[in-house]
Amino acid sequence: ISIDQLAAERFGFSTRMPSLVLGTSGTSQSYSRGGIMIPAESRPSKVFAELFLEGTKDQVAAVVRKLDEGRSILDAVRDEANRLRRRYGPGDRAKLDEYFQSVREMEQRLKQAESWTRQPKPKVEAPPPQDIVNESDLIGRTRLLCDLLPLALQTDSTRLATVLIQGRNDVPPVPGVSIDHHNLSHHGQDPRKIEQLRLIEEAELRAFADLLAALKAKREAGSPMLDQTMVLFGSNLGNANAHDPRNLPIVLAGGGFRHGRHLRFDAEKNLPLSNLFTRMLTRLGLELDHFGSSTSAHVPGLEG
Repeated sequence: ISIDQLAAERFGFSTRMPSLVLGTSGTSQSYSRGGIMIPAESRPSKVFAELFLEGTKDQVAAVVRKLDEGRSILDAVRDEANRLRRRYGPGDRAKLDEYFQSVREMEQRLKQAESWTRQPKPKVEAPPPQDIVNESDLIGRTRLLCDLLPLALQTDSTRLATVLIQGRNDVPPVPGVSIDHHNLSHHGQDPRKIEQLRLIEEAELRAFADLLAALKAKREAGSPMLDQTMVLFGSNLGNANAHDPRNLPIVLAGGGFRHGRHLRFDAEKNLPLSNLFTRMLTRLGLELDHFGSSTSAHVPGLEG
């Protein structure tokens, strides 16, 4: 299970969307307890409509009918799984128990979705976004998705959100870039490729900085929303050229932690990133002492 979905199990159902799973493609980094990837929504216009635009009575009724159909399918799946469970041994039953957990998660989502369908949506002053048709425009698409986050958080439409920024095998429309993104990530120490990759990554970081600025500008309970929001930005590779997952470049902003500095850890015996995940989860109020491959909930220098 991913960090956002573990938190969603705890308090996600108190908002219209237990978690907001976004991405520049359909792939996400969000996984259910059953190990199922939750597809990412890549169309900002659709997300905006789900969050803030009221449907007609017929549209709402159609959504409720689909939810009812979903429940009927889950009922049939559960009955069949119960029959199978009686026929299998302990090992297979354990697998079925994982499957049942996924079914229960979906039942919760369907029940909560129907409840929220009948409630009015919050009003925002921002105009609906226009989707970018050009799929190679990685930066533009990222910015549109990030623009939704302060609105979703301020209206308490969700308290958990992920955005997966995924490079493609085409050339993004970034000034000075003429080689496809994936090829640049495998630069082979070619200075020309490294320079173009730097231009793309700087554009990504400017989009991230603008997100932080937007969160800082919004006020909640008398303080900037950024102070009450943990924002994590990073990569799954420390050196994409070698597919090396060590020494990851990670930025943590907001959330009341101590900021404005660079924490460097042992290059060979890395501090597990899951230690940071564990600390973030406990900061949210979850009572746990580990998550994933973590060794503790402590990150030296993060606080105090």
